Amino acid sequence: MKKTIFLQAVRLRWLLPVLALSLCALSSCGTGSNKDATTTTNTDATKGDSLSTAATVSSTAPEDIKPKGPKPDWAPASLTPQMQAVLETLDSLSGGKKLTDLTPQQARQAPSPADAVMALMKEKNIPMPASQVDTSGIQIPIGGGQHIQARVYTPKSGTAPFPVIVYYHGGGWVIANLDTYNASAQGLAEQTGAVVVSVAYRQAPENKFPTAHNDSYAAYAWVLDNAAAIKADPNRVAVAGESAGGNLAAAVCLMARDKKAQLPLHQLLVYPIAGYDLNTPSYKANANAKPLNKPLMAWFFDKYLKSPADGTSPMISLVQANLKGLPPATIITAEIDPLMSEGKALADKLKAAGVPVTYQNYEGVTHEFFGMATVLPQAKQAQQLAASELKKGLNK
Repeated sequence: MKKTIFLQAVRLRWLLPVLALSLCALSSCGTGSNKDATTTTNTDATKGDSLSTAATVSSTAPEDIKPKGPKPDWAPASLTPQMQAVLETLDSLSGGKKLTDLTPQQARQAPSPADAVMALMKEKNIPMPASQVDTSGIQIPIGGGQHIQARVYTPKSGTAPFPVIVYYHGGGWVIANLDTYNASAQGLAEQTGAVVVSVAYRQAPENKFPTAHNDSYAAYAWVLDNAAAIKADPNRVAVAGESAGGNLAAAVCLMARDKKAQLPLHQLLVYPIAGYDLNTPSYKANANAKPLNKPLMAWFFDKYLKSPADGTSPMISLVQANLKGLPPATIITAEIDPLMSEGKALADKLKAAGVPVTYQNYEGVTHEFFGMATVLPQAKQAQQLAASELKKGLNK
C-alpha cells in the first residue's frame, strides 16, 4: 500500500506541469496516474521540488525524441517519431497488457498515456515550470444528497471575475480521472486566462448511461449558479472535453438547449465520441491502433451502455442528433484514431445545421495526443488553436 501511494504521488508530481511547460514554449513567458475519480485535490501541487526541477536546462527538443524500434504493424507511415516514442514508453510501462483483458477497476490503475509522457520527460530531462494557476477541490451536488468531485483551476494573474470553462475528461466513461487529464485542464486555464472546472463525473460500470451525462449537466448548471464562488463570470461560460469528455461537453449543450437554459458560449470537442458505428472508415483503418482501438471502444460501450439501444440516443450518437441552435464549436481530431471519421462527420453536420465550426485534423498522431505538447509539435499547435477559439468565444 505504501509503495502504491508513493508511485501515485510521483505520477501526479510529474503530470501537473506537463501541459504547462508546453504552453510556455508557445509563448514568450520564458519559463495521470489513475486513482479513483473521487480523489481529493491539492492546492497548487506544483510547488516545492518542482520549482528546483524547473531550473534544470533540458538539452532535448521534441525533434530530438526518437523511437527505439520499428513502426508497429498497425501504424501508417505518417506516424511521427515522437508519437511512436510515447507509445513505446506506454507499452513498456504496461508490460503489453491490454485494458480489455482487465476489469474496469484494474484498468483504472493501469499506466496511462499521460504516465508515458511523464516517463519520457523524465528520461529526456525535460523540466517542469512553476504553475500559473492555483488549484482547489470542490464538491458539486447532483441530487439525492450525493456529490461529485471537481477541481478548480484559477489563474494567478488577471482580474476576477474570470471567464469559466467546464471541462470533462476522457476515458470512455469508465477509466481515467481528474489527475490523468490534469495537464489539459491546467493548460486551458493558463492559455485562456479562464477559470477551469474539471468534473469527476461518476463512471461505469458502477454507474450506467446516462449517469455521466446527467452529472455533467449538473456540474454545468452548478457553475452557472455559483460562478461568483469560484471568481468566475456566469455570463462567459464555455464547455470542453476530450474523447468521452468531448461527447459529454456536446451533450451538455444539447441538454441546455432542450431545457431552454443558458447555452455555453463555445464548445471545444477534442476527438469526441460522436457515434455508435464501429465500422466507419477510421474504425476500419485504425482497428488495432494504440492507445485507442476498435476492441477498446467496444469494451467502453459495453461497460457504459445499459443495452445496445442506448447507442442510438442522441446523447451518444451526436452525429444523429438535432444540432440546430447549438453554440459555436471547435473540433479537433487525430489521423490515427478510430474516432476521426465521426469527429469530422460531427463538424460537417454542425455546419449543415448552421452552427459555426472550426475543424482541424492533425496528421501522424493518435488519440490522446492533445495533452502531449512537451513532446509533440502537433499537440502544441492543437492547444494553441483550442485556446484561441475559446478566447474568441468567451469574448476575451
